Amino acid sequence: MTKIVACIKYSLDVSEVKVDPATKALRLSGVPQRVGNIDRNVLKAAVVLAQKYGATVHGLTLAPASAREAFRESLAMGLEDLTIVDSSAISATDPAVTAAVLATAIEKIGDVTLVICGETSDDGVSYQVPPRMAERLHWPLLAYARNIDFADGLLTADRDLDSGMQRAQTPLPAVLTVTQETNTPRRPTLMDAVKAKKKPVNMWQPAEDLGLTGEVIEKRAKVRRVSQEGIVVQRKQKMFSDGDMATTANQLIDALVADHVVKEH
Repeated sequence: MTKIVACIKYSLDVSEVKVDPATKALRLSGVPQRVGNIDRNVLKAAVVLAQKYGATVHGLTLAPASAREAFRESLAMGLEDLTIVDSSAISATDPAVTAAVLATAIEKIGDVTLVICGETSDDGVSYQVPPRMAERLHWPLLAYARNIDFADGLLTADRDLDSGMQRAQTPLPAVLTVTQETNTPRRPTLMDAVKAKKKPVNMWQPAEDLGLTGEVIEKRAKVRRVSQEGIVVQRKQKMFSDGDMATTANQLIDALVADHVVKEH
């Protein structure tokens, strides 16, 4: 039976990240983590294809063991099982390392026809993991996909590009990325949630299960963080409360024109 791997990520809740206005340092301590928003689109795409072609969908993620419960909804959305590669055992974390670990795990799962990822993660926003993973697997990459189909060993999709839509086709196995516009994820039912509690969750260690020791992983790292700072936006905080609605609207427009936000005609 055809295997589809859905790569999902345990991401920082970026809406909770604050910036120190004095130092511009990101305040990451205490920021909660959760399964990323785009991963719901990944799961929907994988499950739709699986139902159409009689495939099975297997979840794969790089996350700490403590994140296990956070993936229950993902299991309820149609995964057969979930494999968590323990990220707490990995000191170097950059797109090249993530791609290498996930690619090695996919090879261990075996007989995988299609890997589906989000175009990028909620927190990293590097756009590098799927192409790096495809390169390591020596598979073609079909990115920004909509209207996905596969048959007779070929993957076909409409690619959502800045200049328009492009119909593309590539042989399988392949890596596919989706966007938040690819589909509308469905919420799992109560029965789905009950069934999810019985689905297997595999916990793999990089060294013991994948042969990726700390030394091997360090050699795969390509990125060195030099500095990191947030952007502080100073808000105008202007109030328009005098007069009727028409007067207030005109005051707002005048202020926007003065700040070159809109042009005066």
